[in-house]
Amino acid sequence: MIVVLGTVRLPPERFDDARSAMLRMIEGSRAEAGCLEYAYSFDVADPGLVRVTEIWHDRAALDRHFAAPHLAEWRASWGDLQIGERQLRLYECAEGTPV
Repeated sequence: MIVVLGTVRLPPERFDDARSAMLRMIEGSRAEAGCLEYAYSFDVADPGLVRVTEIWHDRAALDRHFAAPHLAEWRASWGDLQIGERQLRLYECAEGTPV
């Protein structure tokens, strides 16, 4: 299993503009084969900080995601939305268990 965790930043006043692009990205990603979880969450303590959570079945699924048209569309929107300071980390792990 592949887990991608991290953050991106955008000006808080751009949230409304970013929301529709983020929803398209989430919906497209969740529909992909091998996507187990895909979410963006706004940090309530740090306006403008978006937490990214992705869980993929395997590296092949993530590689297909990198080539998906909705990812290219999302990346193309970053300049207009002023998205910056991306910090994402990939983790390879075993299946999770309830805590």
